[in-house]
Formats: sequence, structure tokens, C-alpha cells
Amino acid sequence: MGNVGEKVVATLLERADPFREQTGASLTLRRVAVKDPTRSRGIDLPAGVLTGDAGDVLDDPSIDVVVEVIGGDGAAGDYVRRALAGGKHVVSANKELIAKAGPELFELARGNGAALRFEASVGGGIPVISPLLRDLPANRVVAIRAIINGTTNFILTNMAQRGDSFEDALAEAQDLGYAEPDPTNDVDGHDAAFKIALMAGLAFGTYVPPEAVATEGIRSLAPQDFEYARELGYVIKLLAIAERHEDGVLARVHPALLPESEPLARVDGVQNAAQIQGDLAGTLTFQGAGAGAAPTTSAVLADVLDISRSLAEGAQPRWDPGPWRSGEALGLGALETRYYLRMTVVDQPGVLAQIARVLGEAKVSIAAVDQRESDEERGTAELALMTHRARELAVTGAIDTLRGLDEVIEVDAMLRVEGAT
Repeated sequence: MGNVGEKVVATLLERADPFREQTGASLTLRRVAVKDPTRSRGIDLPAGVLTGDAGDVLDDPSIDVVVEVIGGDGAAGDYVRRALAGGKHVVSANKELIAKAGPELFELARGNGAALRFEASVGGGIPVISPLLRDLPANRVVAIRAIINGTTNFILTNMAQRGDSFEDALAEAQDLGYAEPDPTNDVDGHDAAFKIALMAGLAFGTYVPPEAVATEGIRSLAPQDFEYARELGYVIKLLAIAERHEDGVLARVHPALLPESEPLARVDGVQNAAQIQGDLAGTLTFQGAGAGAAPTTSAVLADVLDISRSLAEGAQPRWDPGPWRSGEALGLGALETRYYLRMTVVDQPGVLAQIARVLGEAKVSIAAVDQRESDEERGTAELALMTHRARELAVTGAIDTLRGLDEVIEVDAMLRVEGAT
């Protein structure tokens, strides 16, 4: 039982009376399944509640609601499927499982008269899932833009505000417990990809497999990228974006330049935020603590209480996402925006003209150029370019050509500009 599990259990026990008043139901903690029931824990549990056998939870006919806070799509997936197949309502904080197997699990729940709730799977304590299911069904959702990984947002904030290197910012995040010893899922964008795939499915009714989300992480960012961005009036954030197009859904996760005036540009530290753009409601922004035991417990118990209220009223818990269609998941080739390029070049006359020629032949025009003082010892210079709007395929093709020039030592960074005009 990890930090989230302990917090959920403690809160259920501590607030049993107010929860009964809110829902009209008596919430009784029947069983807690853990790997090692003999290990000392930071919470006093009623006798007989702790068990090392998940079957004691899944096969107990007196249990109406099962809470899953294990994570991953292995054992957790098996337990969730067994619970739903047995007609038990399930509350899960598992973005990976729901993103990968959502359509199957929703169908399993429907077929057995069970509810599957997962508010805590995205955004911690921020209500993001329930607005999509409950509050915005009359809208045709056009786009979602979100900062939904607190680890990377903490790292990027420190790189921007203190000039930290990626390695130093990551080390501090690990020291503070914001990043795992193996930070791959966070810093390479996989965690955010699971979440935006799930949100895209709810918003557009189209299944977007996590592997179809175009995903880039933040490892390659350098302190000078943040300096250039600041001089140009931008900040760098890891964005998770899903957009509805006529021919499909484009879902992507990558670092991007945001204008300083954008609300998401001011979301710092471990905070998360999500913007949902509907054709009727306009753009709605949800912001708050995106991770941690307390915020996640808030979301888990919101689902538990809602299910309990429905059961007390003799009603079937609602907010079924409905069947997800199989749709076309688009690649980044469909994108058109502005781009930031940083490159190391030979310090000699005519280099910028060569670069402009290559970009021009690809129909990519330069909007601004910034050059730092040359490294005379190495005979190199660093250039930062901002382009006008261009097609992604044109820009990536031009970069391939630039890397073949003798005058270009390396194209060190390519970042998209979000909110570009």
C-alpha cells in the first residue's frame, strides 16, 4: 500500500460520518489487498482488513466498490477486469491502463452493470475527466492543451527561472521526491502521452492508442534555449495537445514555446493545468496540484462518493464514456506552426545566407535571428532562428538538408511554437 493507498484509506476512516451525511450511504472499509501484509504501515487498520490475496477483495460479495491504485497494465489490469466482470464498480487512478484498454474496459463495465471511474488518472486533484463526461457533452470539443506532468514542469521551471541544466534540475526533483529514480516515463513524455490519449478519447469519442501519440521528451533542452525563449517573449513547457481535424485526431506531447501572455505559460513548479476548447463553452482552464497523495486521494474519493450516492438512491452510477470509435490518428506531418531552431555553425561570412537559402527552398521563411558571441577558439557560432508559420514536413526536411552542409556543425534544437499566428 503506497502513499496514495494509505491516504485513501486514512481519509475513508477519518471522515466516515461526513461521507455518510453527504451520500446517504455508510462507507465501510472491508478489505485492503497488499503485497506484504506483515510490513509495518503508517496507519492503523481495523482487524482483519489487511490481506495479501487480491481474491479476498475481488471475490467478496459484500464489496460494492473496488479502488485500484497499483498502476501499470499488468496485475492492476487483471484485477480491474475481474472486478468489473463480477459486477463490482471500480475506481482507478491508472492512466496507463485506461489509455491502453479503455474501450475494452468500458464495454466490460457496461456488460456487467458496473461503473468504471478514473478521475484520478489525469491531473491529480484537478477535475478534468468529469467535465468531459458530465459538463461538456453538448459541446463539440475542438482541442485540448495541457501541462499534465508535474515532474517535467518542475524541471522546466527551474531551468527557466534559475538557469539550471537539465541534469541539475532533474537531480533536485529526485531529491524532493517529485521524480522517480528512473525518470524515463516522465522526462521522455510517456506519462503525458497516456494522459492525453485518454483525454482525446473522452473528448472526441475516438480511440487514440498511446503509441499513436507523437511524443518527445525534454532531455535535449539546454539552458540557452530558455534564454533565447525569454528574449523572444516565450516560455518553454512540455505540452500535451489533442486536436480534432477533418480527417482524424492529432495527439502530441513535446516541449513547445508558449507566449508569455498565455495562461499555461504561468503554470509553474509541480502544478498542472488543462485547457479544453468547446464550440459552445469556449476555452475552459482547470489548474491545480497534479500529483501527490492528497490531490490524488481527492479525485479517487470524489468518484467513490459519487458511486455511493447513486447506490444509496437506488440508481445506476452514470457517466459512461460510451463506445469509442476507431479513428485516424494523425502524425505531426499534419501540423503547421512557427518553429524555433538553434544550431552550431562555422563562424565565417555567408553562413546565414546558406541557411536562409535552404529554408527558402523548403518554403520556410525566417522571422527573426539571434546570434551569440562567437567561440573564436573553436571557430564556431551559435544561431537561434524563429520561422514564420510553416508545415512540419517542410521544416524537418530543411533540417535534414542543413545537417548536410559543411557550414552547419549541428542543428541542436527544434521546438514548435504553440499559439502561433
